[in-house]
Amino acid sequence: MVLAHLCKQIGLDISLAHCNFNLRDEESDADEDFVLELARNWSLEVFIENFNTKQFAIDKKMSTQVAARTLRYFWFDEIASQLGYEYILTAHHTDDNFETFLINLSRGTGLDGLLGIPEINQNIIRPLLPFTREDIEKYAKKEKLKWREDSSNSSTKYLRNKLRHDVIPILKGINPQLLQNFEKTHQYLSDVKAIVEDRVDDVAKQISSKTRNNDIAFSIEELKKLNNQQAYLYELLKGYGFTQWEDILDLLDAQSGKQVFSNTHRLLKDRGYLILSEIKELPSESILIQESQSFVLTPFGQLKLGNVEQVGDITKHSIYLDKSQLKFPLTLRQWQEGDYFYPIGMSGKKKLSKYFKDEKLSLFDKENIWLLCSDEDIIWILNHRADERFKVIENTKDILKIEISQ
Repeated sequence: MVLAHLCKQIGLDISLAHCNFNLRDEESDADEDFVLELARNWSLEVFIENFNTKQFAIDKKMSTQVAARTLRYFWFDEIASQLGYEYILTAHHTDDNFETFLINLSRGTGLDGLLGIPEINQNIIRPLLPFTREDIEKYAKKEKLKWREDSSNSSTKYLRNKLRHDVIPILKGINPQLLQNFEKTHQYLSDVKAIVEDRVDDVAKQISSKTRNNDIAFSIEELKKLNNQQAYLYELLKGYGFTQWEDILDLLDAQSGKQVFSNTHRLLKDRGYLILSEIKELPSESILIQESQSFVLTPFGQLKLGNVEQVGDITKHSIYLDKSQLKFPLTLRQWQEGDYFYPIGMSGKKKLSKYFKDEKLSLFDKENIWLLCSDEDIIWILNHRADERFKVIENTKDILKIEISQ
């Protein structure tokens, strides 16, 4: 209520968004009615969403509180992106931040956990974070603002509420300046984080590079030169959802091919590198290309096909073929064990597995290999090498150019 009032007072163009989690029966519905009435009185647009929070929590195997947070932020982001809102403002305050700090501290945490709730996180902004609940209540009373209390906040069955009602009052009794001192400590930690991030950025530039598939490769040799390798690995990889930090540290001395997974990424030991790659779902079925098609959408980009009068510049992303040697429809598929081709410029055939080994392709590279085929014959290992049997020769009359647009 205070946040909405402040935004209205300074003339910001805002709308209200209210989640009804249906966890408190009539009280939840009364909260919704309260927000609708506020929107009418203040002539504001309001969005209301009802959630079956308990069922969502059961389905996703998470606590009710985590389920509610997941649902609301997903919905907030959906509204903002669909309707073009620049920012999402929430009314978290210093007391919330201190509670989060204690929760993270009790569970074991790094520097990010000690920093608690970020004041700015992409398009999410928390303008009231520097103020205490007491500050906000004083303002609300001074401005004669009405608000509603969530009755579940008085229950101590949740860890946050237990800290709020049982632990923090004791700490405030010991030191009445507790929250003010926490704010100072929070600022010191923020300053330390900025220094750490600068150092990690410098290290990342020294030890990492992009692969041909736009994965990130970290030099193991350079990593081993660093003191406290696990701390650096954590800072370099914390944004990719990993939790198995001991296993990641073990990758430095593991055999090639060893991997560690998060929900979205994986880290592979490949000779002298750790290669970070996003987990992508690729179609298992082949893609057929008809003779009449000039564009084909693929998982890795767009194929453009067209007849040309003569051979132009050849790159790894394009080939020129003798169209008379092709049998349509062409097939686009992923490679399989046992595949072989006749590398252009060579007289004999070669297994793809041997070609990949000679080219020093990583496991990630090989998983992203696609083949263009005519019947069972390989025409092109896309982005790598063409087959000798389909090349343009002196008496070729019909030249087909195929190129990949990333």
